[in-house]
Amino acid sequence: MFHILYGQDDFSLNQAAEKIKAGLGDPQMLAVSTARLDGQKLTLSELRENCGAVPFLSSYRLVIVDGLLGKFELKPGKKQPGKRAISKSANELGEWENLAPCIKQMASTTVLILVDGKIAEYNPLLKRLLPLAQVKTFPLLRGKKLADWVRQRVTEESGSITPEALDLLAELIGGNLWAMNNEILKLLLYAHGRTISEDDVRQLASYAQEANIFALADAIVEGQTEIAQRILHRCYQEGDPATYILTMVTRQFRLIAQAKELSSGLSRKQIQSKLGLKPFAVDRTLSQAKLYDVEHIKRAYDKLLETDLAIKTGKCDDQLALEFLVAELTTS
Repeated sequence: MFHILYGQDDFSLNQAAEKIKAGLGDPQMLAVSTARLDGQKLTLSELRENCGAVPFLSSYRLVIVDGLLGKFELKPGKKQPGKRAISKSANELGEWENLAPCIKQMASTTVLILVDGKIAEYNPLLKRLLPLAQVKTFPLLRGKKLADWVRQRVTEESGSITPEALDLLAELIGGNLWAMNNEILKLLLYAHGRTISEDDVRQLASYAQEANIFALADAIVEGQTEIAQRILHRCYQEGDPATYILTMVTRQFRLIAQAKELSSGLSRKQIQSKLGLKPFAVDRTLSQAKLYDVEHIKRAYDKLLETDLAIKTGKCDDQLALEFLVAELTTS
């Protein structure tokens, strides 16, 4: 009754978590016996206390922990550790060294789910828990896998889409399946029974420019140089000037910095209100913020400033300056 769900595709991850919940009985009764805990602030004694509580009005006690594995991730900018470094890191688990014995002693009525974003295979806590858990990973869908997902989702809603429309939609929205699902539903309503065309995607994607920037930011955060350069060229084709692209990328890094600062003390709804973002946008920004530390953000700001000066002073061709920027940000 112990699950580990992790990866950047939080849409599919959420579906997997809901499937686990559905197998535990009446949702309303289960809600009374459910605890959701912040793994970044959680202590082992608090987790043990929550897992040891007797179910109330339900056959099971459900405990969901967010971000616990992430506490033991290697910081951005550092090299992957060798075997000795991994062993040393495992010894630095502190009290969480005793999590595995705690799980073995859990009551059969307790279901524990650890939920996290992108986690490295050499994460010391993950390595300790693998033999005990049912593990599912959810990487961002790309290429053929993303296209297959979109096609299947459209078919599930009794619709159809042209290959050209599918390709454009995948490039505009990328692997953010929350945004993709919303866009598919809007396109199906707009097409009203006919096949979704490329023109439909262009007409209806009201936030296409914003989606392009999010996709560009995603590719930069994940170090996907080739994908980022391709999206950058699409921005050129759509007529976006270099100054606009730079402004929007800078805006996204500013939002990442703000989200990182706010996430330590505010709820998701409060952060959304503070930043003035749509639901899918705040989810994407919070996810990106987890991948950056303060020093990494500072280095990105320095590169953005250098590019801004190069463009304004004519020191470098606008498009070339942005291509250099993307290359630097994706490899730093």
